[in-house]
Amino acid sequence: MKLLLVEDEVKTGEYVRQGLAESGFVVDLVRTGLDGHHLALTGSYDLIILDVMLPDVDGWHIVRALREARSSVPVLFLTARDSVDDRVKGLELGADDYLVKPFAFSELLARVRTLLRRGNAASLQDQLQVADLILDIARRRVQRQDQRISLTNKEFALLELLVRRQGEVLPRSLIASQVWDMNFDSDTNVIDVAIRRLRAKIDDAFEPKLIHTIRGMGYMLDAGAPD
Repeated sequence: MKLLLVEDEVKTGEYVRQGLAESGFVVDLVRTGLDGHHLALTGSYDLIILDVMLPDVDGWHIVRALREARSSVPVLFLTARDSVDDRVKGLELGADDYLVKPFAFSELLARVRTLLRRGNAASLQDQLQVADLILDIARRRVQRQDQRISLTNKEFALLELLVRRQGEVLPRSLIASQVWDMNFDSDTNVIDVAIRRLRAKIDDAFEPKLIHTIRGMGYMLDAGAPD
């Protein structure tokens, strides 16, 4: 499990990072709101732990941007702001939990594990559907308008990633790391070729078009987006 920790207090950040690492998590720690905002929107994380009061960009703005981008990554606010109004605001903006400093690490760890279990339960559906496209995850089958579509393993993995992150713009670097487990090389067109082949199978003969190119950014699967 990969976590993003956005915390500007040096001691608190290192304490939490070390504790989570010792508990088996991979943790990216950043200390500014700008870095947190960038990684939250472009990285691939199973959970984000977020302070509210940060240099440059506050935590409210980051979680709002995530939800406006239709990202469903769980967010846990870890902050000294302890008023009821602050807690309500955080949850209404789209955070999944809110823990006030000072805190016991054991409680933080328990909340992290609970949010991850909840997220995994939601993601492990047997069947995913967008418009008339249906993915049977267990059987590795795909159909559209009741027509079976044959995909390679990589094509299925790519389509599953796009469907699970429906409505999100996925950078080529994220696709490369998630599907091919590699760092993206700008001189390699493997992502574009794979997208083109996938489109030929699931989009060319059907309406509406589902896979969209977002110029300069990446690709998105969305039944309602313009082509």
